[in-house]
Amino acid sequence: MLDEIKKDAGERMAKSVASLKQDLTKIRTGRAHTSLLDHITVDYYGSQVPLNQVSNVNVEDSRTLTITPWEKEMVQVIEKAIMNSDLGLNPQSAGTVIRVPLPALTEERRKDLIRVVRNEAEGGRIAVRNIRRDAIHDVKELLKEKMIGEDDERRAEDEIQVITDKHIAQIDDMLADKESELMEI
Repeated sequence: MLDEIKKDAGERMAKSVASLKQDLTKIRTGRAHTSLLDHITVDYYGSQVPLNQVSNVNVEDSRTLTITPWEKEMVQVIEKAIMNSDLGLNPQSAGTVIRVPLPALTEERRKDLIRVVRNEAEGGRIAVRNIRRDAIHDVKELLKEKMIGEDDERRAEDEIQVITDKHIAQIDDMLADKESELMEI
């Protein structure tokens, strides 16, 4: 019973960390990444479809992404979707290939992005702590129902805290990596 609670808490915390990692990849740094455009959707025959399902997205060089739509009529639709996104990018089309140059980040923009990254990381930490709280609540319920003893309760709480500390350390490492990546010129 306690093992199930600890396992469930560990899995949920790992999912929170993975979600944060995915959110951090969307925050752009000075380098081009295909994952920058992962959250952009385009109108494809009346339905919203992710950009990578209607085109090939590649990195041309460290500051340029290339998008090759599978259908020629999708060029304008993709350009419009990128311009309307929150990324602040200006795509340029040359025939059937769309090039997306990434402008250099200013110092002020870097600091804004660091604030956003720290906020995301704090959200991840809060999610992990909430999972810890739920798991400890479940352990206390077992104690109330006299299914476990007080020693088992204390041991389980300590083990849940160890799991929590491990996941919060992962979040802190990701935050430090992303901050250093953002401050690179």
